Amino acid sequence: MPIASELRTLLVGYGYAGQTFHTPLLLATKGIKLSHVASSQTAKVKQQLGADVTVLADYSAAVQLADIDLVVIASPNDSHAPLAELALRAGKHVVIDKPFALTFNEAKALTALATEQKLLLSVFHNRRFDADFLALQQLLRSGRLGQVAHLESRFDRFRPQVRPRWREQAGPGAGLWFDLGPHLLDQSLVLFGLPHSITASLKILRPDATATDWFSVLLDYGHFGVTLGASMLAAAPSARFTLQAQHGSWQKFGLDIQEEQLKQGLTPADTGWGIEPQPGLLYQHEQVTPYSPAMGCYQHYYAAIVSAINGKGANPVPPQQSCSVMQLLELAEHSATIGKTLPVMATY
Repeated sequence: MPIASELRTLLVGYGYAGQTFHTPLLLATKGIKLSHVASSQTAKVKQQLGADVTVLADYSAAVQLADIDLVVIASPNDSHAPLAELALRAGKHVVIDKPFALTFNEAKALTALATEQKLLLSVFHNRRFDADFLALQQLLRSGRLGQVAHLESRFDRFRPQVRPRWREQAGPGAGLWFDLGPHLLDQSLVLFGLPHSITASLKILRPDATATDWFSVLLDYGHFGVTLGASMLAAAPSARFTLQAQHGSWQKFGLDIQEEQLKQGLTPADTGWGIEPQPGLLYQHEQVTPYSPAMGCYQHYYAAIVSAINGKGANPVPPQQSCSVMQLLELAEHSATIGKTLPVMATY
């Protein structure tokens, strides 16, 4: 489905993800024209994006519009799969915010449908483009630290009060594991592939919480392991990454700066975009040295989407990879429920 100039794009959902992440990145991407938004907040969208953007309240009808090339789904998690199916059947390329779907089976069905329709389907795993994760990738590729012993990857916050939003309320696709788990799982899969087994503990700790707000998940790779963790009750600073290896360690505190920059209204065109303010530290041979050679680059995701749709590059996050994330999300929930370690089988 070659596109002559710009991809006419519909953004579905104008909540936190749609407004903070997708809108500024779509607007900053050459080859994309954000022409439609599906949202109940018509006045807000018009005020922020201008009168040239068409706003529609009916999500299901919007994803089937004839004059749309690309549909970006940033609506609540339980709507991802049904909206993506409608869009694909209507001949649209589709980007879905994480998580891909609610279940592994939904994800597999969407992947098969996109293949059948010969359309691009991609999942917005933007944390692949975090500066600290890119630095960690470079460090591992260099072999500088030798054999990996253990990686701990954490995404902690201190939010003792439950907020009145769907992500923190009981319901399909809600809770911290489905919110942050996809990011951490995807990063581990990019680095190391599928683990041999998974052992998970998912808990509800805050007094008024009704959805998971703490987790610890161990991915066993045989000769090394990866621990993924997140908490809503982490008042003390915790390392984002701690890598232990044969010839030393690397540790990184603080989150990638790009989300905060987007919240401040900055874009990839602004000076200082994606530059790591708190470098990781390399502990080796009784020396401690900064090691943060990469810059964050969320803008690369949508640039790659444009190239892929026009037949000039690869899908930045193929759906088969995101199916593996969904598989591990489900296995972790089952592991936590029965209190056992579960084997991981390759599916693609």
